[in-house]
Order: sequence, then structure tokens, then C-alpha cells
Amino acid sequence: MYAYFNGIVKDIESTYIVIDVNGVGYQIFVANPYEYEIGNQYHVYIYNHIKEDEYSLYGFKNKDEKELFLNLISVKGIGPKMALPLLATGSISGIVDAIERENILYLKKFPKIGEKVARQIILDLKGKIHIGNISTTNDHEDLALVLQGLGYKDKEYKTIIGKVDTSIPLESQVKEALKLLLK
Repeated sequence: MYAYFNGIVKDIESTYIVIDVNGVGYQIFVANPYEYEIGNQYHVYIYNHIKEDEYSLYGFKNKDEKELFLNLISVKGIGPKMALPLLATGSISGIVDAIERENILYLKKFPKIGEKVARQIILDLKGKIHIGNISTTNDHEDLALVLQGLGYKDKEYKTIIGKVDTSIPLESQVKEALKLLLK
């Protein structure tokens, strides 16, 4: 199995790139081939997809993108060719956020994703994605505990908690959440 390739892009097509690694050209399906430039060297993380009648390589610019892809293909009804367009047209944090907030409309905007598949993605992945700095299990856990301590019920704060920026200090998160709750 391959983990990554370090090589020079020799060809770009609508769904894949060809990367030369020590004289061997590998066809790698990527989310957006036009992010790459012919003649430039790239470090591409690889997923090997092996079936009875197919051996394909899927490439990613970073580990987070690959991790989200692996999460998506673990969902019933989603294969690599269906998961790749999600990465091409959506940001990693946007997709994770949509899953956490159960935003079916956001997920349905992607090719071949209908309501049934969007619901399956949410069912299978909500609270289970751990990507780099994005972790859907602990983003708002401390804030939820503080709000519970202040006497708010789950129903009251769950509608607004996803709107609070988790990159700011907890004290600021609480202030932001209280402003939203009082609206």
C-alpha cells in the first residue's frame, strides 16, 4: 500500500493527475486536478482503492483532506467516486460543520447527494470525525457544561451552541452564547 507520493505532475485531466515518481507515472484521482500545475513537484497523500475489477489511487493535498475522505467512504452508499466531489466543492470545516449541525441542505448541494444519502452521512458521522484541529466530539463540550451549570436545558442551548466560535477563549464563548440565547 502507498501512503504518499513525492513527484512531479506530468499530466492533468478533468478527474485525475499523472505524477512522475522516479520515472514511473501514477494516475491519481484528485478532488480538483486544476489546483496542480504541470512541472511542479507535489507531496500527495494516497488512498488505495482495490476491488475485484479495479485498482485506483486517490490523492489528497493534506492528511485532513484524506481523513475526511476516509470518513465519507465509510458511510453506507458512498464510494470514492461519490466522496471526491464533496472535497472538490466544499471546505473540510464546512462539511464537518454541516454534519454536526445536521444541515441536510448544505450536504444536498453536492453532486449525487440526495436527502437519503445526506441523512445517512449525518447518522454515520455526527460526533465521530476527528481531523487535525477539527474534532466534532469536543468542540463545544466545555461550553455546554458551563451553560448547564447556569441552568440552561439541553433544548435551549443546543440550537445556538454550533454558532459559537470555538477558537476564542471559553469566557468569550460563554458571552457569545448568552447573547444568542437572549435573542
